[in-house]
Amino acid sequence: MDGEWWRGSVTYQVYPRSFQDDSGDGIGDLKGITRRLPYLARLGVDAVWLSPIFKSPMADMGYDVSDYCDIDPLFGTLADFDELVATAHGLGLKVIIDQVLSHSSDRHPFFAESRASRDNPRADWYVWADAKPDGGPPNNWISVFGGSAWEWDTRRRQYFLHNFLISQPDFNFHNPAVQDWALSVLRFWLERGVDGFRLDTVNYYVHDADLRDNGPAPAAARKDNLPAVNPYDMQDHVHSKTRPENLAWLERMRALLDEYDARTMVGEVGDPSWRAVQVMAEYTAARRLHMAYSFDMLGPDFTAEHFRSRIRDFFTGAPDGWPMWAFSNHDVIRHVSRWEKFGNHDAVAKLACAMLLSFEGSICLYQGEELGQTETDILYEELTDPPGFKFWPEYKGRDGCRTPMVWDGSDHGGFSDVKPWLPVKAPQLSRNVAAQEGVAGSVLEFYRAMLAFRRGSVLAGRGTRFLDVPEPVLAFTRGGGMLCVFNLSAGEVSMAVHGAGGLTGPDGGAVLTGGRLRLPPLGFAFVADAGDAALEM
Repeated sequence: MDGEWWRGSVTYQVYPRSFQDDSGDGIGDLKGITRRLPYLARLGVDAVWLSPIFKSPMADMGYDVSDYCDIDPLFGTLADFDELVATAHGLGLKVIIDQVLSHSSDRHPFFAESRASRDNPRADWYVWADAKPDGGPPNNWISVFGGSAWEWDTRRRQYFLHNFLISQPDFNFHNPAVQDWALSVLRFWLERGVDGFRLDTVNYYVHDADLRDNGPAPAAARKDNLPAVNPYDMQDHVHSKTRPENLAWLERMRALLDEYDARTMVGEVGDPSWRAVQVMAEYTAARRLHMAYSFDMLGPDFTAEHFRSRIRDFFTGAPDGWPMWAFSNHDVIRHVSRWEKFGNHDAVAKLACAMLLSFEGSICLYQGEELGQTETDILYEELTDPPGFKFWPEYKGRDGCRTPMVWDGSDHGGFSDVKPWLPVKAPQLSRNVAAQEGVAGSVLEFYRAMLAFRRGSVLAGRGTRFLDVPEPVLAFTRGGGMLCVFNLSAGEVSMAVHGAGGLTGPDGGAVLTGGRLRLPPLGFAFVADAGDAALEM
């Protein structure tokens, strides 16, 4: 791969707590990940993304960092990390690590210093504001995790901003010293050989310096007339995040990465769908992010129009930008469970794989996705996730998608020899690696075949032309030469195909004879020599 190895690449997200426990404490670790890297190389991905592994009190499972330049003992040591990077590189895998720079843990020494007084060297490193005359918070900003985004501190007798947990105070990126420090963190890991960064909450860095109130979200953005489960969704967060000043900071980060060969940044753009495409376009323009990670396909929508519009709108708005698409991650219900009403799990898993790996852009797979893994039903007494406690039972938190990777059918799924931090239950245990390894027709072997097909075809490149066909069919050509057709329904569909060759790629149950293509429920087809293809339903 050249310096733009990331363009069209496939990244595999590892949630370190849940991938492989080699230390015997029920929590995954770096040595465990290193031991399993050959599995990922054989799967056929290009890169591994590690969710946070830094020192942390773990109030938000590592997204509350107390030391940005050291490994939490739960996961191992810096030496273990160096071994992981060297092993990955030896297998031809790139390594991307999470960077949670918008906020720290309240246990970070910088916050302890900042809250100590209003005139110390780091007094302005976090976002502090006086109370209103009536003692209330400075404005109406809401925390993603519930309640006000402001917390009173008795030492400074001011409020501090926290877009997430109270124990996750926001850095003040209006302060150049904060930006300089954040760049030094990135440089530390670049010097250790990482190939890139996944930037958590990339549009939250800069806040409105005037602390203006947010207004209500547009009425059209609400799916029904009921109040949202989380009131955060009821605001239009134009002042608390996604500020224009953020763009200059992204350019500073990009300038740093440009000092190194073949490195990349992908930013998590946490904005609602009615604004996300515009933000992704802005953030990947010019010398900013290499890629923007989209939330647009992480929800319940499962229609041809939804997928078509997300891809088309991105490349219309950002012809020089680059997206990263995903169907699952550590924050959402696994997509096989989200879309199970459309068919059996294996069929949904294979169709989703075929679609996702056909999309123009880079792709991110979440651990266990290649097994057709389903969401775990978590009981209240098994919860660890703060939002789950806050919004139960309408929202059960994120633990259900974070349960351990299942390697075999033994107790705890081969993840650990002891009881894991989250349970491995029977439905998940049945979808293990050993039971699918080498088995024709398994979801795992389909992922391997599809990944190999993408790597060796136009699917990893540029150029998408959507064909005008009605629901439930999604159809497009890639690279001017391959037709991709997907049936997003539980019924068979049939259509005439003009100007295309024969079937190619992994089997999606399609039959092409006499210029007519038939797709079974949740079936799909790849058709070669289709530069001028047309479909007629």
